[in-house]
Amino acid sequence: MGYQNVRFPDGSIFLVTGGAGFIGSNLCEAILNLGYSVRCLDDLSTGKEENVVLFLNNPNYTFIKGDIKDLDTCIKACEGVHYVLNQAAWGSVPRSIEMPLFYCANNIQGTLNMMEAARQNGVKKFVYASSSSVYGDDPNLPKTEGREGKLLSPYALTKRCDEEWAKQYTRHYGLDTYGLRYFNVFGRRQNPNGAYAAVIPKLIKQMMNGEIPTIHGDGKQSRDFTYIENVIEANLKACIAGSEAAGEVFNIAYGGREYLMDVYYCLTEALGVKIEPNFGPDRAGDIRHSNADISKAREMLGYDPEWSFARGIKAAIEWYRENL
Repeated sequence: MGYQNVRFPDGSIFLVTGGAGFIGSNLCEAILNLGYSVRCLDDLSTGKEENVVLFLNNPNYTFIKGDIKDLDTCIKACEGVHYVLNQAAWGSVPRSIEMPLFYCANNIQGTLNMMEAARQNGVKKFVYASSSSVYGDDPNLPKTEGREGKLLSPYALTKRCDEEWAKQYTRHYGLDTYGLRYFNVFGRRQNPNGAYAAVIPKLIKQMMNGEIPTIHGDGKQSRDFTYIENVIEANLKACIAGSEAAGEVFNIAYGGREYLMDVYYCLTEALGVKIEPNFGPDRAGDIRHSNADISKAREMLGYDPEWSFARGIKAAIEWYRENL
């Protein structure tokens, strides 16, 4: 259960790309709390400087401002590193439809650069962020690895490409790669601002400000919302997984299913507000329903998520109340 008892050899060094972002900064914090050294590589294009400042006083933390699209930067960042947690990418399905060339360069070439840098430096384990978006239009629930549909967005395509490159690096170069298909991650330090903000922090902020939120579609779409603590557990357990699990991809979720309108009213109740939403058009490229089969991650990684949606949303609301 959890990751607090996960142990690595003394002197282990982790590189977290995208370490100034939402997931990356939480990974940096967890690794530092376990007593290991972290290098954070981030170009601060979507990551936040405040997520770097948090850790600068810790002697085990090093920040490198750099871009994964530059191979030399990646190679230097990987020197002496034992474990790479590659979170650097641009998210957002709608934004990827507007900026396909950038997404290709950043999310595919950037990740490929990191795999090559890890290979050249003899990194033990390369764990990378994939996404539930790779399931595309497959209507079957729960979503199961190996049963994917047609991709619905450039963002989903970038993640599928990353998975295929990772398989090649495991097969031909002996790099132990582990792909984590995140399902709608939420929690502390997730950015509530901007047109491409994720739904939960955006709703919380709007409700706290007395604004009327807009729900895309009819609100009957469902998601397997996954609290950040579960994602930290998955990353760290992938780092201690055996080589027999290398080259594989894993659903990382709680295994629940929440309908968006239920989430909406859960938030209004928790925040003590009575606001009815506006409804807007469906977002292009969005999956209608998403719910994960996490049995493969349980069996091969020892993943055993402790944080249900109900427990996670309570913690997230508390964090936003204190920090917004």
